[in-house]
Amino acid sequence: MAKSAIQKGDKKVIKGWIFYDWANSVYNLVISSAIFPIFYDTVTTNHFKSQYFKKDISIAKEMKLPDNVEVIVNFFGVHLSNSVLMSFVLSASFLVVTILSPMLSGIADYKGSKKKFLKFFCYFGAISCVSLYWFNPNYIEIGMLSLFLASIGFWNSLVFYNSFLPEIAEPEEHDRISAKGFSMGYIGSMLLLIICLVWIQVFKLPVHWCFVFVGVWWIGFSQITYRVLPNNVYGRKPKAGIWRGFRELGFVFKEFKLTHRLKRYLFAFFFFNTGVQTVMLMATIFAKKEIEWPSDNDSSGLIIAILLIQILGAVGAYLMSKLSAKIGNVKTLIVTVIIWIGICYGAFYITKPIEFYILASFVGLVMGGIQAIARSTYSKFLPETRSHASYFSFYDATEKMGIVLGTFFFGLVEHFTHSLRYSVVSIAIFFCIGIILLFFVPKTEKGLIKGYGVN
Repeated sequence: MAKSAIQKGDKKVIKGWIFYDWANSVYNLVISSAIFPIFYDTVTTNHFKSQYFKKDISIAKEMKLPDNVEVIVNFFGVHLSNSVLMSFVLSASFLVVTILSPMLSGIADYKGSKKKFLKFFCYFGAISCVSLYWFNPNYIEIGMLSLFLASIGFWNSLVFYNSFLPEIAEPEEHDRISAKGFSMGYIGSMLLLIICLVWIQVFKLPVHWCFVFVGVWWIGFSQITYRVLPNNVYGRKPKAGIWRGFRELGFVFKEFKLTHRLKRYLFAFFFFNTGVQTVMLMATIFAKKEIEWPSDNDSSGLIIAILLIQILGAVGAYLMSKLSAKIGNVKTLIVTVIIWIGICYGAFYITKPIEFYILASFVGLVMGGIQAIARSTYSKFLPETRSHASYFSFYDATEKMGIVLGTFFFGLVEHFTHSLRYSVVSIAIFFCIGIILLFFVPKTEKGLIKGYGVN
C-alpha cells in the first residue's frame, strides 16, 4: 500500500517511478515502431495483393506489385493507402488525448487522484494492445480501433506519470532522473523485442502473441511503480463534484498565462517535438516502403536497425543529460534539433540498407536525449505549485496537438505527392520553426512567478 505523502529524493520512490518507463516503453517499441507496423504493412499488403492478382493469399504474397501501384485499404468505404490510414488513425487518437488530458488532470489535481488515473489508462492501453491479437485485414475497422484505443491509453497515462517528477525530486536532479527513465525504457523494450523476435524467428510462432506480451509486460511491471508512488501527495480532501476539478484547471491556466519563459518554451516544444514524434511514429512504415531491402518479405534488416536505435537511444539519453549539465538545457535542445533537421533531409536521399543504418544511428543518439531533456526542462521551468498534473496536461496537450498536426500533415503530403520521401523531408519545417523559437526562450522567468534557471 503506497503512502499518501512523499519526501523528495527518496531513492526507492525514484526507482519505482523510473520503472514505469521500463513498463510502458514496450508499447512505443513493439506497437508503435517495430512489430506491429511491420505486421500491419505485411498483412494489409498481402490482403491487397490477393485482391489485385485475384489469387489466394499464400500465392499472391510472393508476387510483386507494379511500381506504380500502392497498397490500398477500404476503411468504412473510403479507399486510402495503408500508411495514410495508419497516420490518420494515430492523428485521431492524439486529438482525443489532447481533449481528455487537460480535463482529467484538473480533476486529478483537485481530488488528489493522479495515481488512479495513471493506473486506469495503463490498464486501458494494455488491454487494447492485447486485443490486437485478433487483428484481421478483412475487418480492418475493428483492428484500427484497437490501435486507436491503445494509443489513447498509452499517451494519457504519461501526463499523470510525468507529473510525479517534480514531486519526487529536486529540480537539479530532473535531467538525470528523466534521462535514466528513458534509458530504462529503451533497455526494457529492447529486451521484450528480442523475446518477440525469438518467438517469431526461432520458434516460428504467430506474431499476434507479441501484442499480448506487450499488455502483460506493461501491466506486470507497472505494479512496481504503483507500490511506491503515493495516492494523494498533498493529502487533499476535496468536496464532491467534478466541476471543481475543471475550476482547478482554470486557476492553473490563469497562473500559466502569467509565466513568460514557460510559455515560450512550450511554443518551441510544440514545433520541434511535432517533428520528433512524427518521425518516430512513421519511420518504420517509411523504411519498409522506401528502402531497397534484399527481400520484400524479410524484415530482419529493419529489425536490426530498430534494435540499433534502441541501444543508441539509451546511450543518447545519458549523453544529453551530461551535455545539458555543461551547456544548459536549451542549448542542448538546439544542438539536438539541428541534428534532427539533418536526419530529415538525409532520409530524402537514402535508398540502401547501409545508408538507413547510418541514419538510424543518428536517430538513436538524439531520440532518447531530446525526449528526456524536453521533459526535464519543462519540469524545471514550472513555478512553485501543487497542481503538477494540470501543468503537465498543458505539456501533454501541446505534445499531442503537435502529433495530430504532424501525423496528419505527413499523411496529407503522401496522399498528394504519392511519396513518403516528400512526407519525411517536409517534417523538417517543424524542426526549423522550433529551433528559431528556442532562441527566444529567456534565461530566467520574469514577473512574480519564478522557476529554476537552466539555460
